[in-house]
Amino acid sequence: MIRGISFLRPAASDAAYARLASFFSALGFAQGAGWNEPASQGASFLAPLGNLEFVRGQMPSTADVLVEVTSLDAAHQAASAWLKANSDGVSVPLSDIIATHWKSRVFTVEPEPGHRFTFWAWTDPLKGKPVAIEGDLSAEGMKFAIVVARWNAVITDRLLEGALDALLRSGARRESIEIVRVPGAWEVPDAARSLANAGKVDAIITLGCLLRGETAHYEAIYNEVARGIGQSQQETSIPHSFGVLTCETLEQALNRAGIKAGNKGFEAALAAIEMVSLKRKLAKGGSA
Repeated sequence: MIRGISFLRPAASDAAYARLASFFSALGFAQGAGWNEPASQGASFLAPLGNLEFVRGQMPSTADVLVEVTSLDAAHQAASAWLKANSDGVSVPLSDIIATHWKSRVFTVEPEPGHRFTFWAWTDPLKGKPVAIEGDLSAEGMKFAIVVARWNAVITDRLLEGALDALLRSGARRESIEIVRVPGAWEVPDAARSLANAGKVDAIITLGCLLRGETAHYEAIYNEVARGIGQSQQETSIPHSFGVLTCETLEQALNRAGIKAGNKGFEAALAAIEMVSLKRKLAKGGSA
């Protein structure tokens, strides 16, 4: 019967609202539909698991909103990078990571006055099993290329905005991002291969949009685009993230480009960052 839990928090101003939305986007939360009405506006962020907990006795020394993450160090790094880029010289509370008596590690951050959040992770999340090696979401020191199709620009421009937003929020420098525009999705793999062969970037983000109703050979184009991007990645060892939408209608594409179902350009950029980080860790012998 119950599908989910939503926790509503009022933002004191438009600036506070924007900062909180920016902060949670930078930490990799999937953005929900939210709402925009004459009297109020809502920024929704989704998590795969929600808990409602009641406390009897002394409350724990944490914020009243606890966010469980898979990699606490990566979350702390992302929070620190966001604060450095958005604090405007004002000191913002960000605690160090500390161990708790309940076999976890935590840190607390207050990105906006009156809004404290505690991020935490189990000390041994896999209960003795081998710890997985994962990439972090900090793009600092990385170079990226974005190959974006002009066809269906009303969609691909939104995907490009999402990808740039994710990269810049994660610490990438503007001068370390190269944007290459091609006529359509068909031309994306060729441009991606040329960039990969040049060896000047750490990852390539591919963006495009194919609508079934616009062409009779929709499947043939999509299969070749996907094959070409995958082959370029495998043969050059440069990560290629896949942000080419394949939709039945323009409405579906708009929803996946930031209207309702998140922005797939944003997600593709985060995947590129994580893969670069992962490859660097693996090259060092799998160290975290």
